[in-house]
Amino acid sequence: MTVFYLLCCVCFVWFRINMHKEKKVNVRKEAPDKGPVPAYLLDRENQSRAKVLSNMVKQKRKEKAGKWTVPLPKVKAVGEDEVFRVIRTGKKRKKAWKRMVTKVTYVGEGFTRKPPKYERFIRPMALRFKKAHVTHPELKATFFLPIIGVKKNPQSPLYSQLGVITKGTVIEVNISELGLVTQSGKVIWGKYAQVTNNPENDGCINAVLLV
Repeated sequence: MTVFYLLCCVCFVWFRINMHKEKKVNVRKEAPDKGPVPAYLLDRENQSRAKVLSNMVKQKRKEKAGKWTVPLPKVKAVGEDEVFRVIRTGKKRKKAWKRMVTKVTYVGEGFTRKPPKYERFIRPMALRFKKAHVTHPELKATFFLPIIGVKKNPQSPLYSQLGVITKGTVIEVNISELGLVTQSGKVIWGKYAQVTNNPENDGCINAVLLV
């Protein structure tokens, strides 16, 4: 009786193993060709070209974000009441739509003021800077370089538009006199730098070059 029972158990186990193998084989079998495939199912099996392109774009964005690592990632917020001073105009000094910028600014070479009657934001001549002390982090040297423009002020897009320079602002400087060249041999003309001091307090702009 025990021998018969053992034989039955062995047969049952063998049968289950064979069934499991057959199931695996059936899963791997490809489905028979059912004719033409609809357009929306064409990219199911092969990786689509659009997916590859999107992955490439994401990778480039990551690399670009890595390049924008700045010396001062966080800066203290500066309110509008600190940057702008209200200028009262009119015969009875009741109009208060004009603003005087109290921080250091940069304006381009060909800048001309609007007529005083229509000028909303007044940027004083004494607070307009054209050059900055830029330190190269690898060369460990400081150069007095001309400013090309204000790339981004982290405080507000309005400050970037007006050219207001505060601590943490990214400016573009002319580094052609440093003699830096690209791999192809072209001279690098402009590069970004981040302001590391409060220019309105120090009377000069100190910045670190973003290499």
